[in-house]
Amino acid sequence: MEGLKRVPVREQAPKVRAANFEEVCLGYNQEEAVEEAKRCLQCKKPLCVQGCPVAIDIPGFIGKVVEGDFAAAYQILSDSSSLPAVCGRVCPQESQCEGKCIRGKKGDPVSIGKLERFVADWAKENGIKPKKADKQNGKKVAVIGSGPAGLSCAGDLAKWGYDVTIFEALHEPGGVLTYGIPEFRLPKDAVVKPEVENVKSLGVKLETDVIIGKSVTIDELLDEEGFSAVFVGSGAGLPMFMGIPGENANGVFSANEYLTRSNLMKARLDDYATPMPVSKKAVIVGGGNVAMDAARTALRLGAESHIVYRRSEAELPARAEEVHHAKEEGVIFDLLTNPVEILTDDKGWVRGIRCIRMELGEPDASGRRRPVAIEGSEFEIEADAVIMSLGTSPNPLISSTTAGLDVNKRKCIVAEAETGKTSKEGVYAGGDAVTGAATVILAMEAGRAGAKGIHEFLSK
Repeated sequence: MEGLKRVPVREQAPKVRAANFEEVCLGYNQEEAVEEAKRCLQCKKPLCVQGCPVAIDIPGFIGKVVEGDFAAAYQILSDSSSLPAVCGRVCPQESQCEGKCIRGKKGDPVSIGKLERFVADWAKENGIKPKKADKQNGKKVAVIGSGPAGLSCAGDLAKWGYDVTIFEALHEPGGVLTYGIPEFRLPKDAVVKPEVENVKSLGVKLETDVIIGKSVTIDELLDEEGFSAVFVGSGAGLPMFMGIPGENANGVFSANEYLTRSNLMKARLDDYATPMPVSKKAVIVGGGNVAMDAARTALRLGAESHIVYRRSEAELPARAEEVHHAKEEGVIFDLLTNPVEILTDDKGWVRGIRCIRMELGEPDASGRRRPVAIEGSEFEIEADAVIMSLGTSPNPLISSTTAGLDVNKRKCIVAEAETGKTSKEGVYAGGDAVTGAATVILAMEAGRAGAKGIHEFLSK
């Protein structure tokens, strides 16, 4: 039946893309985008909007795509999202907007993410920018971190007339968009940098190489630098480990380090003096999107790449699309498997990993069935690199250098979800610094909430 199937999206062939870092998905062209947009039912009560963490007017922008008015579609997107080209690529649409799409009841949901990507890419190619504030209100706000939470907060505040400065600890802006997500999913020059420039075009200032807590403290920003409020969107960059024997061996990486060296430090390129040891066989421990990114990066760097995950495929937390792409490219999945020891040679380098088979028991606190070790089922996987992808937590530097800022037992800043308000007056926070590691779009939602909280605070 016509209209039940979405317009397919062109991709690089698996064998071709597994040997390069170019973007896997090629996106829609203009004709494909209009054809897919026509599948939207323009619901009077659009459930897709309810499924979008940043509440984009999805029927509105898609309606403009149908009309061929892509500039208007972009402005509708920009009203709610500071990073539409990013979101169109990395959001888990299948569990958010597209998961709510009425079209999906009897066929494929509308390809909302790919349409968002098309509109944002078209706007970049045609020099369309988000609309600036009509006038400034003279109030200064500091934003810590230039990742998705910080950029979203800064973008909204700038649109409301605030004088916003973003402080970034690294030498390149973008946060996890720059150091974490690989080029083949999120190109830096073609996507991330233009999105950052769009936020700056709103009047936002951005200072790199500023480590809050060392270069300057939050208290100094408020008391000495003239800022009326501060938003903390510093992310969660402190990697977690299992605590098993051998984790300090040469050849053991956190996924955070591995991806940062490949993405930010360009270790994958021969003309950069930041190489990583060449691996023949890499084991990646974990099952989330970051684990998929690390596994697919290791594959492209020449390794036989294995995912080791203690639950079954049904419980993998990674997006279905990322798992599908990893399998297509040749990543091997060792499921219901848990590491118990990293094995080393006499020089302290990784030579393998000892694992134990698992089976699923009753559900745990997360709602997923608890993995239980099968006694006597230990075995070894030969490897010369092990990449731990078990999640991250916030660096405690900011909280430990800011008087009156409450944190929980995980060292996450305590903040109200609706406003980002913290225990310290004038300080707001959101994203991974509050929740621990989560998705880009949830960080953006928190950034928008923080901007709203700051606006209400400074409008009193």
